[in-house]
Amino acid sequence: MRRAVILAAGLGERLRPLTLKIPKCLLPINGRPLLDIWLEICRRASVERVLVNTHHLAAQVESFVRALRGGPEVQTVHEETLLGSAGMLARNRWFLETDRPFAVIYADTLIPRLDLDAMFRFHELHRELVTLGLFEAPTPTECGIVEMSKDGRIIAFEEKPLHPLSNLASAGVFIADPAILDLLPDRLPADVGRELMPELVGRMKGFALDGPVLDVGTPARYREAQEIARGIRRGAAGGGVGYRPQADRTLSGQ
Repeated sequence: MRRAVILAAGLGERLRPLTLKIPKCLLPINGRPLLDIWLEICRRASVERVLVNTHHLAAQVESFVRALRGGPEVQTVHEETLLGSAGMLARNRWFLETDRPFAVIYADTLIPRLDLDAMFRFHELHRELVTLGLFEAPTPTECGIVEMSKDGRIIAFEEKPLHPLSNLASAGVFIADPAILDLLPDRLPADVGRELMPELVGRMKGFALDGPVLDVGTPARYREAQEIARGIRRGAAGGGVGYRPQADRTLSGQ
């Protein structure tokens, strides 16, 4: 049974005033909540159970989940105090400790063409601890940046570096083996990018994502995401931030 965690508890401070009355994960992209888009991506990948963390305006997210019909099965877990992305995984080991890999998704990113099923299959083929979705970032200093070997193994990771080693960036989605749970920091809050990913260097593979990878974290980028998603829906060729079609899913370090 495939499982996924959708990280949706952020305050959305950079998106204010849009997030004063609606949580970030429910902001509509051309009329459809971001969270619903992610659940559809999970559904297409045969993910059967999803855990969503809540904090800001949690009642709205819980109401949205209660109204869902059809798969996957979605549960919410409320954080009175924000735990951080790694802290959320640590606190919810009960959901993740199975014999199958799971997906971790940041709800404030839009990846309209993501093939999550292909990521799962790639992960199961290569059998590393993590398969990290990657794209070419136009502003590497704002992202988690990797350095890779020629066979696609991640040999360095740095969160928002002042002097990036490359422009290959984490897209906010990865597939992980449950063994990573033993590498999570004990203290809370804890962050995946700053505290977990560096511990996984040498035990991750990069997976090239097709189509745009869109950060919807600011009003300007939210508007851009709307426009690009609208173009994709009309059958446009793509483009936008991070567009890099690639047949070979193992990125080279070149």
